[in-house]
Amino acid sequence: MTTPSDETEHTSTEAHAVPASHLRAIGPNGGDLLVRVMRDAGAEVAFGVVSIHNLPLVEAIDRDLRFVPVRHEAAAINAADGYARASGRIGVAITSTGTGAGNAAGSMLEALTAQSRVLHVTGNINAELIGEHKGAYHEVPRQLAMLTAISQHALRIGTPKQALPVLTEAVRLLRTAPHGPVSVDWPIDLQYLADPHDQNRVDDREPRTRTGNRRDIERAASLMRAARRPLIWAGGGARRVGPSLRALAEAWGAGVLTGANGRGSVAEDHRLAIGNFASDPDVVALIESADCLLTVGSHLRGNETLNFELPLPANHVQVDLDADALGRNFEVEVGLQADAVAAVPALVEALGDVATEDDWGICVAEAAASARRRHRADIGAHADLCDAIRKRLPRRSPIVRDVTIPGSSWGNRLLAVYHPTDNLYAAGGGIGQGLAMSIGAAVARHDVPVLAIVGDGGVQVHLGELAVLAAERPDLVVVLFNDGGYGVLRNLQHAAGKPGRAVDLATPDFGKLADALGLRHRRIGDVESFDKALKKALKKGGPTIIEVDATALEPRPLDLVPPSIVPEQVRA
Repeated sequence: MTTPSDETEHTSTEAHAVPASHLRAIGPNGGDLLVRVMRDAGAEVAFGVVSIHNLPLVEAIDRDLRFVPVRHEAAAINAADGYARASGRIGVAITSTGTGAGNAAGSMLEALTAQSRVLHVTGNINAELIGEHKGAYHEVPRQLAMLTAISQHALRIGTPKQALPVLTEAVRLLRTAPHGPVSVDWPIDLQYLADPHDQNRVDDREPRTRTGNRRDIERAASLMRAARRPLIWAGGGARRVGPSLRALAEAWGAGVLTGANGRGSVAEDHRLAIGNFASDPDVVALIESADCLLTVGSHLRGNETLNFELPLPANHVQVDLDADALGRNFEVEVGLQADAVAAVPALVEALGDVATEDDWGICVAEAAASARRRHRADIGAHADLCDAIRKRLPRRSPIVRDVTIPGSSWGNRLLAVYHPTDNLYAAGGGIGQGLAMSIGAAVARHDVPVLAIVGDGGVQVHLGELAVLAAERPDLVVVLFNDGGYGVLRNLQHAAGKPGRAVDLATPDFGKLADALGLRHRRIGDVESFDKALKKALKKGGPTIIEVDATALEPRPLDLVPPSIVPEQVRA
């Protein structure tokens, strides 16, 4: 293993600079090692783009497990990310060196933002040429430094015997909270030369869980015990907590707010679930009347807290693994640095008798119902689309939402989610990642159909992945909302009294494109037709594209205009 400062240090004396095109696998090699590590980690699929700098890895995975050949390296990461989030296991992506690894960067940042457990294995040039600037094919400077910048951790395999220890360490890091993607830089000669029977000793330490200070647990429980009107805010760090979060909400009688990444931590049809509606006026009033808040694994981001102006209770307990996050955006009375997986059950055990008002649950339910009614009134015919999806889709089907008006409005709020592994969306706000992410989710969850909400602008970012959809044929319904461009940005420009610029796009005939790829396609412009098309798609199984003419739906929704911070002197 090395760090960015080791870019020019070479410890391998076992490898010779043979051109990759001359290398041949004549026996077990690094690909066999990767297959072993993947099997041990419970990952039976890898997504990637084959290259001369990863050929032995791809060949072994395709032979012994399953390799899904996507059309772009960014899509490989997105698909592995979707696989990881939908399955709760590790997702694996394989890329090539140089430009191939660089193509993955944006999607790695998405996985990093979402704390997704993606193992990114990328090739490199021969080990002894790294940093020599000799112009080797696919050579780029500072590849490991780039991987360090976009990953939770980045490791390099420096000798043939380091392959198994480094891969094992990568999996251990993926299983250690706080989670995030891990990159492994593997020179091509060392992929061929890695002998599975001759490897250095493996560090088999189990991942450690930070349980938190017992005194802090008691302080938090004491504060919570005295509360009359309690609330819980569940963020991305609450996704893995499981039933103990619901048990805490029920024992405490607390309403459960979520950020977008925490949705499903408590099923959104639970009587105490409020969901992702913290900025609704009636929910804001509920928060103002609350006297204690427990924040679990959320940084309380500005876009979810009225730009940090939400009136949170002074009695605030925050649980987070990141010590710097405690009290960063809102003051806290008790900051508990711990993994929520351990801290929440400890709080359940320590809570004891509570003082929650008898009618507080009614207040919570009324505020949640009011928020949903208000949102339904704002989105016109889309409310009925939302109902159709929830009625037709199995309860535990993953729902993937790309950055598009329906996905970012009612998809992120009104469309109910019942489990955190069914809640997939672009946490980093990048457009165009939903299609590949949904393919990964569908490969992971072949027991139920998957539904993706995408836009015409987003699909065109990775249009080639429709070919992957056609080739792999997962049970996936792609609901493609077509408004001829970037609708959110168009709304922003119109709201400012400006003409639309760079937002109206030439779009393909998606019906002809689907026909060319052998994909089922239906274009609709009303709710009744959508419901029939969705029912038919789910009955038939396999991939279907339902294209929604967003300009034809009536009644039309209010324009979604997200907050945009403009300097005061510019507005003046």
